[in-house]
Amino acid sequence: MRVKDLPARERPRERVLAAGAEALADRELLALLLGSGTPGCDAVDLAGRLIARHGGLYELSRADPQELIGQPGVGPAKAARVCAAFHLGRRARPPAAGVSGVTSTAALAEAAAPLLRGLRGERVVVVVCDGNAAVLRARLLTQGTSGHSPLGLRDLLGYVLRCGGSAFGVAHNHPDGNPEPSADDRRVTTRLRESAALLGLRFLDHVIITDETWRRVVDA
Repeated sequence: MRVKDLPARERPRERVLAAGAEALADRELLALLLGSGTPGCDAVDLAGRLIARHGGLYELSRADPQELIGQPGVGPAKAARVCAAFHLGRRARPPAAGVSGVTSTAALAEAAAPLLRGLRGERVVVVVCDGNAAVLRARLLTQGTSGHSPLGLRDLLGYVLRCGGSAFGVAHNHPDGNPEPSADDRRVTTRLRESAALLGLRFLDHVIITDETWRRVVDA
């Protein structure tokens, strides 16, 4: 049976409007993003198959668009909508929720973690603060598909200055779940601290974020 053949009260779109998104199952919410299915497989069934194929909604949320394109019933448009929706959800979470100021390494990790957890590729986030350590901005600076994500110091420091920041901290994720800093991570910390001092900025700290924990990166 196709979705449009269901009684109106049972269709995902109508149920969202009548009862709210919280009333829908995962596959029904995903079906709204997909918009349509394939011959013999409606959008809800297609959504259920995608979730099952990836081992759950969380793993699906980590998929890159190219992983989705080419799967039965998923083309570029559907893949783009699904990936955009998951990423928009991450951005919608306040990066500094519950953080009144970055006065410790733990507070820096808490401010940056929402933008870094649940991702497969390595990303870098900068948290910009005023003179009282209040968060002005928390922004994704770089992103890649996997492995190392290069950090451009000039772009980072320029952004801090444009925001009117007096202090900043940096965080990046290790998608493999290992929070241990590499030698390169430690060298970057040294460069950040030295470059900040030259511009009269206070460097707060550098942390590595994983889905389960975080680790401070000390100087080389």
